[in-house]
Amino acid sequence: MSKVRLSIWGIFMVAVMLFPACNPEEEVPAIVQEDVVKKAIFESMKEWYYWESELPQTLDVSKFASNQAVLDELMFKPLDIWSYLTTKAAFDAAFTGQASGAHGFSFAFDQDEKLFVAFVYDEAPAGKDGWKRGWQITQINSKPISDYKTSTGVYSFNLGANEVGVTNTFKFKLPDGTETTRTIQKGAFQTNSVLYKNVYEVGSKKVGHWVYQSFKATAGLSPTRSQEVEDLFNYFIAEGINELIIDLRYNGGGSVAVTEQILNYIAPSSANGRVMYTNKHNGNKFGNNRTVNFSKKGNLNLDRVIFITSRGSASASELLVNCLDPYMDLVLIGDNTYGKPVGSFPLSSFNRNLSSNDVELVPITFAIANSEGRAEYFDGFPVNFTVGDDPARNWDDKEEKRLKAALEFIQSGSVSARMKHTSYIPKWEMIDAFEGLMKEFPMY
Repeated sequence: MSKVRLSIWGIFMVAVMLFPACNPEEEVPAIVQEDVVKKAIFESMKEWYYWESELPQTLDVSKFASNQAVLDELMFKPLDIWSYLTTKAAFDAAFTGQASGAHGFSFAFDQDEKLFVAFVYDEAPAGKDGWKRGWQITQINSKPISDYKTSTGVYSFNLGANEVGVTNTFKFKLPDGTETTRTIQKGAFQTNSVLYKNVYEVGSKKVGHWVYQSFKATAGLSPTRSQEVEDLFNYFIAEGINELIIDLRYNGGGSVAVTEQILNYIAPSSANGRVMYTNKHNGNKFGNNRTVNFSKKGNLNLDRVIFITSRGSASASELLVNCLDPYMDLVLIGDNTYGKPVGSFPLSSFNRNLSSNDVELVPITFAIANSEGRAEYFDGFPVNFTVGDDPARNWDDKEEKRLKAALEFIQSGSVSARMKHTSYIPKWEMIDAFEGLMKEFPMY
């Protein structure tokens, strides 16, 4: 099969906002203290923002009611829908998988607008209660799913505040036809990024199958990396796989460092020492531009990778695809990716007023090109074979449509027309239901 020609820039994010409070001991009106932070946002954007040339030379921050209003004014729309405000603690927790105030699962609709559990974190309240992908949700808090549909035809699920102890009740229809009703609390827990892994024999091939939910680092490891990823590839290496299916259908992105870690395991030995990617900052920060080269890890010797993707595949997921494309054959099955071609990093460490007021500014700060210089892929990556999602089946079910199509391709070199006719556009997707950090790591 001919190589997929792809391009992107890169990585992060979304928007949770917190408003700093004035220290009551200071004899300064609250509005003045707020303006210090607003001014810090403007100054930091002028210094670091990727589209710095589009910013005004001056800004009267006192005219804006909040920090978020200042950022909204400065964002270069429509290209920038990613810049956001949060706190350092929230940012660090999200990128190391430490969740709080959630049940720990995701939704997905099938082609008939039936709602299913899409994935569950092992240590989350939902995971500990035994929930599985493939459970159909028929009611939430005694209301049928149709009651959550808005006048515009999409769905809005309000499951209460993101606080530990908040409860919701769900009624399920299980795969065996029985029903069960569960009431669970929101909790605090460590998420797992590897949702499923297995090795199949397809003819003479040993096929690794990996469902990956987010590029999260393991807290405390230096250099920044994921222990889950390390363990996963040690498993695949020990099994001697020669084909790999990576399922990124619900992966909204995450850490660039973890993306590099994965790339170094997957890339062929011939890529060792060659360009992985080159990033680009604004004119003020030209000295921060850098090129990262591959440093091959392990002894996997793969000629190609098959990706299962969807509109929920964004950011670091797309970076992974883009960086491998010049060096390997890639096959994409499912639906086109989201299209998030820009990257970010937090700026509070560069500005004392942001740091002292516990405001983390995470704007778009750079672009990334692969070794062939390809970037700017705002429309997402196109798939080779369009196949619909199949949330009624769990990850280990070889009849799950996208997995079945991937295995079919490995066996025959193509995907049947019958599989391609299963494609549909969901009425609602998790990636559209959240802003801030939760857009990159969506869960309920």
